[in-house]
Amino acid sequence: MNIKRQDVLVVLKMLACGERKATFEQLGKELGLSASEANEAFRRACRVGLLRQADGTPVKVAIAEFLIHALKFVLSTSPRGRTRGIPTGYAAPPLSQHFNPVSDDPDMPVWPDPEGQHAGLEVVPLCRSAPRAALRDPLLYEWLVLADAMRGVGKARERELAESIIRERLGYNETG
Repeated sequence: MNIKRQDVLVVLKMLACGERKATFEQLGKELGLSASEANEAFRRACRVGLLRQADGTPVKVAIAEFLIHALKFVLSTSPRGRTRGIPTGYAAPPLSQHFNPVSDDPDMPVWPDPEGQHAGLEVVPLCRSAPRAALRDPLLYEWLVLADAMRGVGKARERELAESIIRERLGYNETG
């Protein structure tokens, strides 16, 4: 069973939602997916153990292990050519609180967006609809930024900080 980009987006949205439940139509609309895409992504995430089949709640230990140890292998990325867009990596919360990025930093990682207010190095988003979904949900934005750091956006210290934040938020204290 392969995990797809939209599956990870759905899992991160479920983390951002907390206790709030949504229909697949609502979930899809919030993420820029169709209801059937949201449903399939949800089902795949359940099958691989990232969400509980019974109620869709996130399996925090599994998600932490996946984000920390596997995401960089299955959905890696690295900054490339220059573009306008939406900040990610060290240039966006929660990492930006620790790095104090400069708004005109030419090496700032950004998701491409023609309406973006920042120029920087292009980072392919986790999923094509992720940047717009992030702008509608600040907590999802933070989870996507942490995922980008684990996918290979940034240097070792950004990945280490992202890992630390993931561990703290998910209550995951295992080492390895």
